[in-house]
Amino acid sequence: MTDGSQFRLGVDVGGTHTDLVLLNAATGEILVEKVASTPHNPAIGVLNGVNNFVAKGTPPGAIEFFSHGTTITTNALLEMRGAKVGLLITDGYRAVQEVQSQGRDGNPFDYFYDKPVPLAPQSMTREIPGRVDWEGAELTALDEGAVRVAARELFAAGANSIAVCYLFSYTNPAHEDRTRDVILEEFPKAHVSLSSEVLPRIREWPRLSTTLLNAYLGPVLVDYIGHLNGGLDDGGVTTQQRFLMQSNGGVMPFSAAVQGGKTVYTLFSGPAAGAQASAYLAGDDAQKGIVTLDMGGTSCDIAFIEGGTPLEVTEVVVDRRPMGVPALDLTTISAGGGSIAWIDHGGFLCVGPQSAGAAPGPACYGKGGENPAVTDADITLGYLNPGYFLGGLQSLDVAASEAALKSKIAEPLGMSVREAAAGIRQIVDQRMADEVKVFGAKRGVDPQDFTLLPFGGAGAVHAASVAEELGMTRIFVPPRPGAFSALGLLCTDIVHDYVRSELRPLDQVAPDHAEEVFRALEARGLAELEEEGIAAEGARFERELDVRYTGQGYELRVGLDGLGADGGLKAADMAAARDRFDDHHARIHGHAAKDRSVEIVSYRVRLRVAVPKYQPVPAAECIEAPAPADAVKGVRTVYFDGKTGTETILYERDRLPIGAILEGPAIVEQFDSTIVVPVGWTGRVDGYANLILSRER
Repeated sequence: MTDGSQFRLGVDVGGTHTDLVLLNAATGEILVEKVASTPHNPAIGVLNGVNNFVAKGTPPGAIEFFSHGTTITTNALLEMRGAKVGLLITDGYRAVQEVQSQGRDGNPFDYFYDKPVPLAPQSMTREIPGRVDWEGAELTALDEGAVRVAARELFAAGANSIAVCYLFSYTNPAHEDRTRDVILEEFPKAHVSLSSEVLPRIREWPRLSTTLLNAYLGPVLVDYIGHLNGGLDDGGVTTQQRFLMQSNGGVMPFSAAVQGGKTVYTLFSGPAAGAQASAYLAGDDAQKGIVTLDMGGTSCDIAFIEGGTPLEVTEVVVDRRPMGVPALDLTTISAGGGSIAWIDHGGFLCVGPQSAGAAPGPACYGKGGENPAVTDADITLGYLNPGYFLGGLQSLDVAASEAALKSKIAEPLGMSVREAAAGIRQIVDQRMADEVKVFGAKRGVDPQDFTLLPFGGAGAVHAASVAEELGMTRIFVPPRPGAFSALGLLCTDIVHDYVRSELRPLDQVAPDHAEEVFRALEARGLAELEEEGIAAEGARFERELDVRYTGQGYELRVGLDGLGADGGLKAADMAAARDRFDDHHARIHGHAAKDRSVEIVSYRVRLRVAVPKYQPVPAAECIEAPAPADAVKGVRTVYFDGKTGTETILYERDRLPIGAILEGPAIVEQFDSTIVVPVGWTGRVDGYANLILSRER
């Protein structure tokens, strides 16, 4: 691989393994590396994987594009390892963080309910005199002296990040902008998050919460990217095209990620890449409907794809904290290969949420883990090849798995080791299926008519069992399921989102005014592209309005594609937007109030810059025939029901030609994953080397 080709690299950091996909842009060839994650500093695992490619002949200077999905900010929040945050808020409003929305998540009758720990407690909160009204007019000048005193007090108290959230700053950010200037005059290296940049839209608590999250996690991301940038430079990776995956399914440059208002856009960075890959690579299945099942070592992420596009939301909750930025509609549960099995006080078998992670890992890893995990159950039942884990790079200790299962589960519950292992699998598979059912019901989706697309190291091991629980009959397994999220980083565009709230009745908004607001947001996007060193040629904008019936508490997004394309918005375009809102409201809620007045809440703009993507090439022909004998690598006894052993044919996936057909029971093994094909299922390799599993209803 020293022929002068240019390479594009996608990296996905998981809880147990870090996956890397290297694309030869000239030939379309893909190479995969899977290395152990390094939780104490995830950048080390990334650099280890890059060094593996270099050791095998890839010149580091030939890597022209680096795209990265990470859970660094998510993990920092879940483990409460963020910055010490100080908060500056409008005089008289310091209780917003305490009052929040007056709602409570979970059971409303829980007498022991307690809110999450404040990211900026009252001792680290300061009220600042100064006020603008809801239209942005200044009522009281900003007290710069109070800002200066507050900054000194907060930094003296140990703050290393400041959140600024003033009332109505989304209509006029002047006070927040000047506050940052004053803080930086006192402390030039301070990390400052302004609500007018992070989330310039109405509703005080979501805006404050999002700004606090940005301030809490910003220094963590800055330190991480600094370490990673330094390691890439030292390793000879000279490209400045270094991108980070966002929650919305697009990427942004490292430089944008470390700016004041962008950190919160990375909270679903890791899971978003797999959903994006599913939408981009699954063809007709993505158009008809897909349920993704991204099962790794620690958790399982689930998403729905409809019409070739992942479902998206504008508000999400992370660790019980609201965040008001666009994100793919994902749900995550603690169901991974490292999820630990245990017995509760009532004597019932439980799985998770605790995970063995990368260190020590499941008992079979031989790194000192004493508690049985899902992977231990899989290997005990015969689903996994102990000598072919990661293509043989890591051997699994079957005896250690059985010993952990026996002492921790089987003997206390009075059952055999295999029955205990089968029980663990049944619990984790049922949990994933139940989450899909609930997730789909909330969004009006029936998964029975969809295709299941499993990926992650453990997804294809459990996919058929989950599909049977859901009544699904089709499973789409991509060529490299264990590195599918990393591949997704080579399948997306640069995306920036912008929003501005301005609450007015739609029929009182002049088309010229709406056009002016949109163009101001677009100008901001183009300015940021220039700052990031990205050429604006080919950039395109997508416009939306947040609209609601007057008196409603929440709004719906209405796309304006095709409107205003001939020189700007006209009265007819505004009327068409109203009609689209009525139709959308009827689809979502079952009715529309066409006689009610409608108001615009916010204007949204999405800037998209296309980048070269991975382009799969279909085989010249696809002749269906039974899997050839040279693809068979042996036979293994598999205990599908935990009691009776079934002789199961083992296939090497890389030897299965296009059009190959195999009948279950079968196990298909490959470097990065294992695919289980139970009795009643049939596998077929399509023209893109995807393995399609199907069964009769």
